[in-house]
Amino acid sequence: MRLSRYFLPILKEAPSDAQIVSHQLMLRAGMIKQEAAGIYAWLPLGLRVLRKIENIVREEQTKAGAVELLMPTLQLADLWRESGRYDAYGPEMLRITDRHERELLYGPTNEEMITDIFRGFVKSYKSLPLNLFHIQWKFRDERRPRFGVMRGREFLMKDAYSFDLDEASARIAYKRMFAAYLNTFARLGLKAVPMRADTGPIGGDLSHEFIVLAETGESEVFCDRKLVEMAAPGHNLSVEQLEGVFNERTALYAATEEMHDAAQFEAQTAEGDRLSARGIEVGHIFYFGTKYSVPMKAKVAGPDGQDTEVHMGSYGVGVSRLLGAIIEASHDDGGIIWPDSVAPFDVVVINLRASDEAVSAACEDAVARLEALGKDVLYDDTDERPGGKFATADLIGVPWQLTIGPKGLADGVVELKRRATGEKQSLSLDAALELLTK
Repeated sequence: MRLSRYFLPILKEAPSDAQIVSHQLMLRAGMIKQEAAGIYAWLPLGLRVLRKIENIVREEQTKAGAVELLMPTLQLADLWRESGRYDAYGPEMLRITDRHERELLYGPTNEEMITDIFRGFVKSYKSLPLNLFHIQWKFRDERRPRFGVMRGREFLMKDAYSFDLDEASARIAYKRMFAAYLNTFARLGLKAVPMRADTGPIGGDLSHEFIVLAETGESEVFCDRKLVEMAAPGHNLSVEQLEGVFNERTALYAATEEMHDAAQFEAQTAEGDRLSARGIEVGHIFYFGTKYSVPMKAKVAGPDGQDTEVHMGSYGVGVSRLLGAIIEASHDDGGIIWPDSVAPFDVVVINLRASDEAVSAACEDAVARLEALGKDVLYDDTDERPGGKFATADLIGVPWQLTIGPKGLADGVVELKRRATGEKQSLSLDAALELLTK
């Protein structure tokens, strides 16, 4: 992609109302544009990252056995009346009346709709266990939307819903998603700690938040340091392995400030392992049994032929919120430092003198060879001064910067910079390409 033909509206300074680092950098890097309070247009650079995060979330859900569908953004109010949540949900729900005076709502979550889909098609325990998920835009009418995509009104969310015959099976499904979330956040380059959570308006008696540690996090968290150091559990785990993963992590202390018990923290955690930090919630999972299946009559015939209400759980990941969380956890004074897995481009090739035919030819050759190797390349072919090119490359956070100029070309070398460390190397193009494909 040639930068001269790309839409990348860089800002020298962030608007004064952008209060946190991720909001400031997303605006400066031309990733989003605010259209209304808490509602953003996703510009090309931001959309590229959003799609990469979405794909990782999708892949990990699929590996965990969940099946993707897509539900609409608008839902019938009558479904929510069945569950008893329509009036209870509060002013965060955007209620709509269409031209036929039918009452609708812009979905903040999908427990009712997925239960309606399930009860319409699944009649036997032989179809269980089942986990259905989608990645869809949601709307919650926050009183004070702020912090950019971290607390917006419209947001992209992955929500999954499990259906099981009994509580024991449902708790296994819960633990499978627990492990899947740990795998997901590790692939995104994040250290995410599961913390026992309040179930809130979703309901149920078992819930965990997944908190990313970041100096600029929205709330204080307390946990055993060993939780941060644990590796992702991996895939294709047996029930016994899932139990082990869950028990190992939940046996250690971890709490948000709302749930924190100082005395328990001291008693349960060795002094050297006590970690107090700032955190950002990026995922939330719930087991709520028959909270929805009883009022909505979601039943299956059991092995004995008797109808029984299914046990359910729901599992949410804030896909668009994750983008902000990654920036909060990974940036410096120059801009964003993307993990390789979600960066908008793999490499930016910087032409230091676009008017020089030899330099431009060398850059074109480098771009073609990188693309042939499967790399996603941004080519800065603009006539901007070198300092501006370097500042832009640092700001947007592409993991590798390959710089070609007349002096280096005469010496047969290019400069390769790793964005995360700032390390620079002068080497031949062949050597640079070999390093980039390792």
